[in-house]
Amino acid sequence: MSSREALRERLLRAVAATGRPSSDYDLNPDTLPPNRKLREAGVLVPIALEARGPRLYLTKRSSGLKHHPGQIAFPGGKRDEGDTTVTDTALREAWEEIALPPENVEVLGCLPEHETITSFRITPVVGLLRGPFQPRSEPGEVEEIFSVPLDLVTTPARFSIERRRWRGEWRHFYTVPHGPYYIWGATARMLRALADRMGP
Repeated sequence: MSSREALRERLLRAVAATGRPSSDYDLNPDTLPPNRKLREAGVLVPIALEARGPRLYLTKRSSGLKHHPGQIAFPGGKRDEGDTTVTDTALREAWEEIALPPENVEVLGCLPEHETITSFRITPVVGLLRGPFQPRSEPGEVEEIFSVPLDLVTTPARFSIERRRWRGEWRHFYTVPHGPYYIWGATARMLRALADRMGP
Protein backbone atom coordinates (compact mmCIF):
# COMPACT_ATOMS: atom_id res chain seq x y z
CA MET A 1 0.00 0.00 0.00
CA SER A 2 1.36 3.43 -0.95
CA SER A 3 1.76 6.23 1.57
CA ARG A 4 -1.19 8.08 0.04
CA GLU A 5 -3.40 5.01 0.16
CA ALA A 6 -2.47 4.41 3.81
CA LEU A 7 -3.25 8.02 4.70
CA ARG A 8 -6.51 7.85 2.77
CA GLU A 9 -7.56 4.72 4.67
CA ARG A 10 -6.81 6.36 8.04
CA LEU A 11 -8.87 9.40 7.12
CA LEU A 12 -11.75 7.31 5.81
CA ARG A 13 -11.85 5.40 9.10
CA ALA A 14 -11.84 8.69 10.98
CA VAL A 15 -14.80 10.20 9.14
CA ALA A 16 -16.71 6.91 9.42
CA ALA A 17 -16.25 6.75 13.19
CA THR A 18 -19.25 7.55 15.35
CA GLY A 19 -19.30 10.59 17.58
CA ARG A 20 -21.51 13.37 18.81
CA PRO A 21 -21.46 16.91 17.39
CA SER A 22 -18.97 19.28 19.01
CA SER A 23 -19.49 22.81 20.23
CA ASP A 24 -17.75 25.91 21.54
CA TYR A 25 -19.83 25.18 24.63
CA ASP A 26 -18.36 21.73 25.31
CA LEU A 27 -16.02 23.17 27.93
CA ASN A 28 -18.41 25.99 28.86
CA PRO A 29 -21.89 24.48 29.29
CA ASP A 30 -23.09 27.33 31.52
CA THR A 31 -22.74 29.85 28.67
CA LEU A 32 -25.09 28.10 26.24
CA PRO A 33 -27.70 30.71 25.20
CA PRO A 34 -31.38 29.73 25.00
CA ASN A 35 -33.46 30.04 21.81
CA ARG A 36 -30.38 30.43 19.62
CA LYS A 37 -30.75 30.44 15.83
CA LEU A 38 -27.89 28.82 13.94
CA ARG A 39 -26.64 29.62 10.44
CA GLU A 40 -25.22 26.78 8.33
CA ALA A 41 -21.58 26.87 7.25
CA GLY A 42 -18.98 24.54 5.78
CA VAL A 43 -15.21 24.40 6.10
CA LEU A 44 -12.67 22.31 4.26
CA VAL A 45 -10.06 20.30 6.16
CA PRO A 46 -7.50 20.16 3.31
CA ILE A 47 -4.82 17.51 3.79
CA ALA A 48 -1.88 17.06 1.42
CA LEU A 49 0.74 14.32 1.27
CA GLU A 50 4.01 16.14 0.64
CA ALA A 51 7.67 15.12 0.63
CA ARG A 52 7.92 16.18 4.29
CA GLY A 53 4.88 14.09 5.21
CA PRO A 54 1.13 14.69 5.56
CA ARG A 55 0.26 18.37 6.04
CA LEU A 56 -2.90 20.25 6.93
CA TYR A 57 -3.51 23.66 5.33
CA LEU A 58 -4.94 26.47 7.45
CA THR A 59 -5.48 30.19 7.11
CA LYS A 60 -4.99 33.24 9.27
CA ARG A 61 -8.12 35.32 8.87
CA SER A 62 -7.98 39.01 7.97
CA SER A 63 -8.07 41.36 10.94
CA GLY A 64 -10.87 43.31 9.24
CA LEU A 65 -13.44 40.49 9.27
CA LYS A 66 -16.57 40.67 11.41
CA HIS A 67 -16.32 37.12 12.75
CA HIS A 68 -13.12 35.73 14.30
CA PRO A 69 -10.72 38.39 12.91
CA GLY A 70 -7.05 37.40 12.93
CA GLN A 71 -7.76 33.86 14.09
CA ILE A 72 -6.50 30.61 12.64
CA ALA A 73 -9.21 28.87 10.62
CA PHE A 74 -10.01 26.35 7.94
CA PRO A 75 -10.97 27.78 4.57
CA GLY A 76 -14.74 28.02 4.58
CA GLY A 77 -17.77 30.14 5.28
CA LYS A 78 -21.53 30.34 5.45
CA ARG A 79 -23.65 28.37 3.02
CA ASP A 80 -24.99 30.40 0.11
CA GLU A 81 -28.32 29.82 -1.64
CA GLY A 82 -26.48 28.55 -4.71
CA ASP A 83 -24.68 25.79 -2.75
CA THR A 84 -26.45 22.47 -3.26
CA THR A 85 -24.74 20.93 -0.23
CA VAL A 86 -22.50 22.10 2.58
CA THR A 87 -19.67 20.23 0.84
CA ASP A 88 -20.19 22.55 -2.12
CA THR A 89 -19.85 25.45 0.32
CA ALA A 90 -16.54 24.17 1.66
CA LEU A 91 -15.09 23.56 -1.80
CA ARG A 92 -16.28 26.92 -3.14
CA GLU A 93 -14.85 28.79 -0.19
CA ALA A 94 -11.52 26.96 -0.45
CA TRP A 95 -11.27 28.02 -4.10
CA GLU A 96 -12.16 31.62 -3.25
CA GLU A 97 -9.96 31.93 -0.15
CA ILE A 98 -6.82 29.91 -0.97
CA ALA A 99 -7.17 29.12 -4.73
CA LEU A 100 -7.54 25.37 -4.15
CA PRO A 101 -9.34 23.96 -7.22
CA PRO A 102 -12.31 21.74 -6.29
CA GLU A 103 -11.19 19.10 -8.78
CA ASN A 104 -7.92 18.77 -6.84
CA VAL A 105 -9.78 17.61 -3.72
CA GLU A 106 -10.96 14.06 -3.04
CA VAL A 107 -13.75 14.53 -0.51
CA LEU A 108 -13.57 11.68 2.00
CA GLY A 109 -16.49 12.63 4.22
CA CYS A 110 -17.56 14.95 6.99
CA LEU A 111 -16.90 15.23 10.69
CA PRO A 112 -19.81 15.92 13.08
CA GLU A 113 -21.20 19.43 13.00
CA HIS A 114 -19.69 22.07 15.28
CA GLU A 115 -21.69 24.88 16.86
CA THR A 116 -19.83 28.15 17.40
CA ILE A 117 -20.39 30.86 19.95
CA THR A 118 -21.11 33.19 17.00
CA SER A 119 -24.18 31.10 16.08
CA PHE A 120 -22.84 29.07 13.17
CA ARG A 121 -23.41 25.34 12.67
CA ILE A 122 -20.25 24.29 10.84
CA THR A 123 -19.73 21.04 8.94
CA PRO A 124 -16.02 20.13 8.60
CA VAL A 125 -15.45 18.45 5.21
CA VAL A 126 -12.31 16.30 5.11
CA GLY A 127 -10.52 16.40 1.77
CA LEU A 128 -7.33 14.74 0.55
CA LEU A 129 -5.53 16.68 -2.16
CA ARG A 130 -4.97 14.80 -5.40
CA GLY A 131 -1.81 16.77 -6.18
CA PRO A 132 0.14 19.92 -5.37
CA PHE A 133 -1.39 23.38 -5.65
CA GLN A 134 -0.17 26.96 -5.45
CA PRO A 135 -1.85 28.68 -2.49
CA ARG A 136 -3.02 32.22 -3.13
CA SER A 137 -4.77 34.36 -0.51
CA GLU A 138 -8.00 36.24 -1.07
CA PRO A 139 -6.81 39.56 0.41
CA GLY A 140 -10.15 40.63 1.86
CA GLU A 141 -10.54 37.47 3.93
CA VAL A 142 -7.18 35.74 4.32
CA GLU A 143 -4.04 37.30 5.71
CA GLU A 144 -1.88 34.19 5.41
CA ILE A 145 -1.97 30.54 4.27
CA PHE A 146 0.26 28.00 5.99
CA SER A 147 0.47 24.27 6.71
CA VAL A 148 1.18 22.22 9.82
CA PRO A 149 2.19 18.57 10.24
CA LEU A 150 -0.94 16.43 10.31
CA ASP A 151 0.45 14.42 13.23
CA LEU A 152 0.56 17.60 15.34
CA VAL A 153 -3.18 18.17 15.09
CA THR A 154 -4.28 14.52 15.14
CA THR A 155 -2.52 13.58 18.40
CA PRO A 156 -4.84 14.22 21.37
CA ALA A 157 -1.90 14.62 23.78
CA ARG A 158 -0.72 17.69 21.84
CA PHE A 159 -3.86 19.61 22.78
CA SER A 160 -4.23 21.59 25.98
CA ILE A 161 -7.10 23.48 27.60
CA GLU A 162 -6.64 27.16 28.37
CA ARG A 163 -8.96 29.95 29.42
CA ARG A 164 -9.55 33.65 28.87
CA ARG A 165 -12.19 36.18 29.81
CA TRP A 166 -15.02 36.64 27.31
CA ARG A 167 -17.87 39.07 27.94
CA GLY A 168 -16.89 39.29 31.58
CA GLU A 169 -16.72 35.53 32.21
CA TRP A 170 -13.97 32.95 32.08
CA ARG A 171 -14.21 30.73 29.02
CA HIS A 172 -12.23 27.51 28.46
CA PHE A 173 -11.05 26.34 25.05
CA TYR A 174 -8.77 23.86 23.32
CA THR A 175 -5.47 24.99 21.86
CA VAL A 176 -2.78 23.30 19.77
CA PRO A 177 -0.10 25.91 18.96
CA HIS A 178 2.50 25.52 16.22
CA GLY A 179 5.42 27.96 16.06
CA PRO A 180 4.01 31.47 15.65
CA TYR A 181 0.50 30.14 15.04
CA TYR A 182 -1.93 29.97 17.94
CA ILE A 183 -4.59 27.46 16.91
CA TRP A 184 -7.48 27.65 19.35
CA GLY A 185 -11.25 27.90 19.74
CA ALA A 186 -13.55 26.33 17.16
CA THR A 187 -10.69 25.30 14.83
CA ALA A 188 -8.83 23.51 17.61
CA ARG A 189 -12.06 21.88 18.84
CA MET A 190 -12.85 20.50 15.37
CA LEU A 191 -9.27 19.26 15.04
CA ARG A 192 -9.56 17.60 18.44
CA ALA A 193 -12.65 15.78 17.14
CA LEU A 194 -10.57 14.55 14.19
CA ALA A 195 -7.70 13.58 16.50
CA ASP A 196 -10.05 11.51 18.67
CA ARG A 197 -11.06 9.53 15.57
CA MET A 198 -7.69 9.11 13.84
CA GLY A 199 -6.06 6.49 16.05
CA PRO A 200 -2.38 5.52 15.80
